[in-house]
Amino acid sequence: MQKAIKPVAAVLNENYKKQLATNEYLVILSPHEELRARIQQVKKDFSEAYQAPGAVGGKPQVTLVRFTQLALMEERIVQRLRTIAMGYCPFKVELKDFGSFPSHTIFINITSKLPIRSLVTEVKDIQRLMKLDKEHKPHFIDEPYITVARKLLPFQYEKGWQEYSHKSFTGRFIADSMLLLKRRAGDIAWQIAERMAFQNLPVTTRQGALFM
Repeated sequence: MQKAIKPVAAVLNENYKKQLATNEYLVILSPHEELRARIQQVKKDFSEAYQAPGAVGGKPQVTLVRFTQLALMEERIVQRLRTIAMGYCPFKVELKDFGSFPSHTIFINITSKLPIRSLVTEVKDIQRLMKLDKEHKPHFIDEPYITVARKLLPFQYEKGWQEYSHKSFTGRFIADSMLLLKRRAGDIAWQIAERMAFQNLPVTTRQGALFM
């Protein structure tokens, strides 16, 4: 049986809808596998102790920026992020003990904030590409941390912080790249859109990359 051929207008309309599709995006630093496993265990222990199943959901990561943007803008954003990464030097991220945002979030402290803040400042240079509209502006994280549990109920936070404010945790990793993650609105799982290695290349090389 012969397949029905879609009218040209229908095909164009589908392509137009794809172009107008929006994604949620994160730019993150990801710890190495062994440290990720240790942090995931901390999240699991918290979840079980304080009946907070959401704690095990998010992966251990340092978020630099979150934003929503049209899928058709992705390639331009990737190119600019690649150029930033090319000029950035790998650096050490030091983790120590726990902090909190009263009365809803408990996290692992990052003590080596300066190189992360500097990187966020560089990424802010392309924020106009990340802004979808007035209601959807990029959200930059100027105080870096790794979430243990968020969106806690008051009693979960109070009991949890009473314990975790006295707990110890140490860890470190070399940030040698940043990841762009994406997901369609409504989806749960994130996928890696691009990994961008920090190469510490001179400015002239980075400028050349913009015109490739």
